Amino acid sequence: MRRSEFDRAVTDEFGNRGNAVVTDLVLGRFGDRTPAQALAAGIPPREVWLALCVEMDVPPERRYGAGRLEPKPR
Repeated sequence: MRRSEFDRAVTDEFGNRGNAVVTDLVLGRFGDRTPAQALAAGIPPREVWLALCVEMDVPPERRYGAGRLEPKPR
């Protein structure tokens, strides 16, 4: 997952609250860092996304593949 895909997944899942979730929610899994701090520390976006999903009780069916771009037409 790229950072742009992470951003898209957050927006798709949390809408207008997405920015607040990324900057305010503390994730114990990453040493009590927010998702924004975890990303800045070099933790891969996919790991941050999955930890965020667990913390926010995002259903498993919405955790994988979120934020991916639609395939380009051939």
